[in-house]
Amino acid sequence: MASDLELTPTSYINHHLTNLTVSLGEEPFWTLHVDTLLMSIILGILGMGFLWLIVRRATPGVPTKRQAFVELLVEFIDTQVKNTFHGDRHKFVAPAALTIFVWVLLLNTMDLLPIDIMAWVYEHVFGLHNWRTVPTTDVNTTFALALSIWFLMIFFNVQVKGVGGWTYELFCTPFGKNPILWPLNLLFNMIEYVSKPLSHSLRLFGNIYAGEIIFLLLGMWAATGVTGSFFSVILGVGWLIFHILIVTLQAFIFMMLAVVYLSMAHESH
Repeated sequence: MASDLELTPTSYINHHLTNLTVSLGEEPFWTLHVDTLLMSIILGILGMGFLWLIVRRATPGVPTKRQAFVELLVEFIDTQVKNTFHGDRHKFVAPAALTIFVWVLLLNTMDLLPIDIMAWVYEHVFGLHNWRTVPTTDVNTTFALALSIWFLMIFFNVQVKGVGGWTYELFCTPFGKNPILWPLNLLFNMIEYVSKPLSHSLRLFGNIYAGEIIFLLLGMWAATGVTGSFFSVILGVGWLIFHILIVTLQAFIFMMLAVVYLSMAHESH
């Protein structure tokens, strides 16, 4: 990392924000972000594996601290879903909400790891010059998650209301079923359908990406000398503490929006 610090702030930031990619074709679309995929899969397995292990070992007597923590988490998510989702698929939506919250929280939490230390480990231990630790600073991750919820929303719309009922809503709400209003209704609904995954994904991406940029700026300050290093550490610790709230809150908001969208799919206009 010393060579990067001796160059420019731009090269320093670009180094940390460049993905390890594998191209599957000549078009940029067929490029896999290997670091994003592997980090997401590993964290998903660890998060769900931890919950599965604790639930499997749960006892009816006095719970252990880990069991009590998981029970509080499950009860909290279940309560939020019950207060928001009023359909008849609670047994699916509640576990899905728990999965979303835990997975996104773990993805966000990687932003709390020391950036330069992790970069040194990747480069000198694994031989990886470019590796992004935080999957949610990659817009592809947040957009893929949001699109998954979007497809589920459409699926439930069709399943609950039928193809005819869903089509009727597209063309006849919210301004009425007069044929003259059909194009306006369709345009209004298409804007709503397009805006949901965009806002859902960009909200999470923007907040976590901004947090990563601030950590990088503080890291560059440390390269200016002893005084810069002192203020970099002090401000970095302060931002780290505040960022714990941000990563948790953003995971909660992303989960709640997913529940709201699935709940709206079960409601008729």
